[in-house]
Amino acid sequence: MTGFTEVARDVYVLRYPVLDVNATLVVGDGAALLVDTLSTDAQARELRDAVRAVTPYPLTVVNTHHHFDHCFGNAVVVDADRPIWAHEEAARILCEEAAALQRELYPKWAPIDPELAAGLAAVRVRPPDHTVHLEATLDIGGRPVVLRHLGRGHSVADLVVHVADVDVLIAGDLVEEGAPPNFDDGYPLEWPATVFALLELASPATVVVPGHGAVVDSGFVRAQHADLTTLEWLIRDGHTDAATVDEVATLAPFGPDAARVAVRRGYAELAGRAT
Repeated sequence: MTGFTEVARDVYVLRYPVLDVNATLVVGDGAALLVDTLSTDAQARELRDAVRAVTPYPLTVVNTHHHFDHCFGNAVVVDADRPIWAHEEAARILCEEAAALQRELYPKWAPIDPELAAGLAAVRVRPPDHTVHLEATLDIGGRPVVLRHLGRGHSVADLVVHVADVDVLIAGDLVEEGAPPNFDDGYPLEWPATVFALLELASPATVVVPGHGAVVDSGFVRAQHADLTTLEWLIRDGHTDAATVDEVATLAPFGPDAARVAVRRGYAELAGRAT
């Protein structure tokens, strides 16, 4: 595994090859913050070693959302007495539904990546113990780091992490690079507004860390916001016109496979069936 790369002063990103997922390390004076913790105990041990190659300081953890590739490493990466932050709904899901999620994940991943599937089944999930409703500010060794829930998008519980002193936004899976956004339990009719709120925090020079893929800038996020907005209105118009899912998906950004999932989710929301 490669180590962390500095993307701004004392802010480091590790791009993990399995699922191309990012973990971000913010180092202050005598304290550090780790955003997202990967998927399995083995991955988390590698991540912990990579963190310790950068800093010996005690860690606070933030999970950008409750999906396994961003939080299942919690128990291994951070000491038991250290805090883990997440949106309140992400904490609830990981507290109440972790075992059910693990049972669903194993058969999904076993045919694709048996090693990952086995690791997911063996994890002891540690839920976050500090929660955010809309906003919280952490003091990371003298550096204010703001956690914001700007609305639903990729999930019900997305958090954006803002390191304002160096103009870095850690976006989680609200922003994706190198692959289409994942709409499996997303909110395609709300996602554009949430990303617009993220852009309101950005400047032309902002470094944006997506949930997966290469670090990007605000221009990339604006382009993705435009595609998400196009998709939203295709779904709304398609629902009004009684168009089929496939008819809308063929016109949509991100490719037909991702778009089909988004259209189904959007149609369900417009019909009052979304969860």
